[in-house]
Amino acid sequence: MKNGVRAAASVLVGVWLSTSAGWPVHAHAGLPGQKEAVVATRARGTFDVKLGPEMTENSAGGALGRMSLDKQFHGDLEGTSKGQMLTASTSVKDSAGYVAIERVTGTLHGRSGTFALQHSGTMTRGAPQLTITVVPDSGTGQLVGLAGKMIIRIEDGKHFYDFEYTKE
Repeated sequence: MKNGVRAAASVLVGVWLSTSAGWPVHAHAGLPGQKEAVVATRARGTFDVKLGPEMTENSAGGALGRMSLDKQFHGDLEGTSKGQMLTASTSVKDSAGYVAIERVTGTLHGRSGTFALQHSGTMTRGAPQLTITVVPDSGTGQLVGLAGKMIIRIEDGKHFYDFEYTKE
């Protein structure tokens, strides 16, 4: 069953890993009492990831696993991250789930600091669903007030991110 956990983790990581520069522009509403609208900024690039299996627990219905994450980001986001992933495989082929939290340290469009990303991914008989969100109020340094969502994809074995964010 250990191979089943690795297979499920590989499928999930594949899903998980499946442009303007600068900070968001503030648009003025022009009417008294109205707040400025914040326009999202997009960051794009590539990343490398290393997974380290830490624990596996097998049962009749599948397996639970825990893995360490180490990433190196390149592009509009330059930096590293460390995190933890929990996985659950099932007895049904290509059905599994994972959650993860990672702390990113680096520079986003020239602004340095840290922030946390929260992952929630499922694979239902091969159909993936993934959400990666900035943990509210997790930004530090020049990234205080950061909010946003990240999309990850893999093409020809290379990992890409597309990060749409705002900053207060």
